Amino acid sequence: MRKLVYFIAATLDGYIAGPDGSDPTGPDGFWPVAQDYVQHLAQTYPETLPDPARKALGITAEGTHFDTILEGRRTYMIGVDAGIPDCYPHLRHLVFTRTLTESPAPGVELVATDPVAKVRELKREEGKDIWLCGGGELAGALRGEIDRLVVKLAPLTVGSGTPLFSHKTAFEPTLYERTDAVLLDSGTIFLTYDRTAGEES
Repeated sequence: MRKLVYFIAATLDGYIAGPDGSDPTGPDGFWPVAQDYVQHLAQTYPETLPDPARKALGITAEGTHFDTILEGRRTYMIGVDAGIPDCYPHLRHLVFTRTLTESPAPGVELVATDPVAKVRELKREEGKDIWLCGGGELAGALRGEIDRLVVKLAPLTVGSGTPLFSHKTAFEPTLYERTDAVLLDSGTIFLTYDRTAGEES
């Protein structure tokens, strides 16, 4: 069965974006985008780079991990507001929203139904794993369905912002087993955790 993987960049104090929810890796972002960070993504997770970056780097590979991306409306709108209505045309692109009624791009599927039910349906389909891109509110709603966490942990703190999981998320301690760790010279660590036995979704 396909896995739901929360593949996300986070600060040491657990935030994935600033207080305004804007892209932390954008032109005015606070995220340290070092050369080895970009290289590691390009070599290991090329499908997670947005289309403009893939074109700039000459990346055409499908990728080895994901063929589907899930985003909440706020995360998705970062691309739309930047003039890119589909940052991931190489992936099946689903956006969970009850306010958008018409997709800004032909390749973007809007989902207004229960995220948990939709993810369970996706898991039963054939294909590669499913990338939960964010944001914190959608991740909180899908927390019980997450099979793997891949946290790109940056060597910085920000104090406040959008947390890894929304503050609305229910208190439910869940154990994960660390299955991989890649330390980059620039200081970012790629940490992979799988839900432990007995904690399967």
